[in-house]
Amino acid sequence: MKFAVTGVVLAAALAATGAAKKPADDSVLKQIQHAGVLKIGTTGDYKPFSFKTPDGTLVGADIEMAKDLAATLGVRPEFVPTTWKTMLDDFKGGKFDVALGGITINPDRAAVGDFSIPNVSDGKRPIVRCADKDKYTSLDAIDVPATKVVINPGGTNDKFAHEHFTKAQIVVWPDNKTIFEQLVGSQADVMVTDGVEVDLQSKLHPGVLCPAAVAAPFTHFDDAYLLRKDKDLHAVVDGWMWQAIASGKWKRTYDAAMN
Repeated sequence: MKFAVTGVVLAAALAATGAAKKPADDSVLKQIQHAGVLKIGTTGDYKPFSFKTPDGTLVGADIEMAKDLAATLGVRPEFVPTTWKTMLDDFKGGKFDVALGGITINPDRAAVGDFSIPNVSDGKRPIVRCADKDKYTSLDAIDVPATKVVINPGGTNDKFAHEHFTKAQIVVWPDNKTIFEQLVGSQADVMVTDGVEVDLQSKLHPGVLCPAAVAAPFTHFDDAYLLRKDKDLHAVVDGWMWQAIASGKWKRTYDAAMN
């Protein structure tokens, strides 16, 4: 079921945010509706949220939700490619209205845009070859000179590794689609990444890659959609997201992308 911006979704958003007036004529929301297109920035390299298949088709939970969001706004979706390293500059440069696909809420991003209510709560965990799952069970166990920690440049994994590992070798692998093959082929030993990615890649590489047996995630964070700063757009997206979560639509979309 789709929800019109002026109907259920907007009512829920206005109630949630305490807004009391209709969108301003010059709001970002009005600009998007006038243009008839929602520009969506995504990396296309992060299963199960956003991933480009070999034939170039974008798939994933956030891709499907983005199509639904555009329909809710009464516009068409236009997906704009970006990378983890360039995403923030691309966003600040006005290349897209919303960034999504496993986007972690952090201060740098929050300073230049609005975040929707979260749709994922997660934490950083290590993924390793299954033979090593009881070896790399803490930050100290990982941070030794013989360990090779692989990272994708520009994202939160990059930042986490450089903040926590001063002795381990940090190996940069620019292609997030093939980065886990570095673990499979023993070119690297550990990747510390979002828990959802650890679980999915372990499922995709049964008996080869496993979650390390850590007592708890190393961090806690929330993922959300990064929006151009605008109270009207923020209110509508929050209402739409709230409805998707409350109705179970987000979970069904996410579960389908995990299979």
